[in-house]
Amino acid sequence: MSLSFSAPTDMSSAAIQSMGMRTPWTTDAGLPATGPVLHFTQDREIYGEGDQADTLFKIVSGVVRTCKFLSDGRRLIDAFHVAGDIFGVEAGADYSFSSEAVCDCTVISYRRRGLEASASHDASLSQALFSYAMRSLGRAQVHALLLGRRSAIEKVAAFLVDWATHSAERGTVTLEMGRQDIADYLGLTIETVSRTLSQFERDGLIAFTTARQIRLKSPSALRDLNS
Repeated sequence: MSLSFSAPTDMSSAAIQSMGMRTPWTTDAGLPATGPVLHFTQDREIYGEGDQADTLFKIVSGVVRTCKFLSDGRRLIDAFHVAGDIFGVEAGADYSFSSEAVCDCTVISYRRRGLEASASHDASLSQALFSYAMRSLGRAQVHALLLGRRSAIEKVAAFLVDWATHSAERGTVTLEMGRQDIADYLGLTIETVSRTLSQFERDGLIAFTTARQIRLKSPSALRDLNS
């Protein structure tokens, strides 16, 4: 059984490439190369906590955050997902987090039931989904340690070092998210994040090229701070 979609927005990988979009799902995820392609503007909700988890997504471009809102109004960000990442995979029937577009983004969507049926007799697809689940678990464990065992300086340093791996230019961090997003991910206040970045700048560890672009002047020193 193969996946098929009848939505009029279905696009092949070749069609997307002709528009200049990246198509990482065709080679690294083991997922079918076609499906409904959806576009979300900045801060728009993709799905809400408690909604039925009948769809999972892969990012073509942009950044998505998964988050949970507490009863007192605070927001906890669980993860940031970038191009090539799969999100929306749940063990239960409902989404345990909300997901929102950090910036304008494009995703390709897959019906959970169809993927589960295909994975039952497609070893490569089954392995791809299992590998994603293991990576997601590992990332959650690292995030839990980050929240529970590190100071603000260590948390911000770790975030910069990690996010630098997602930037096209070596030694430069391009932030799609604002400082409030960073604070909610690290379990800090926005004031603490701003003070820590300013301290790093004074200490000569980083330099701000723009408000959202940071040059890492001493990546090794930042790594030492979170080691």
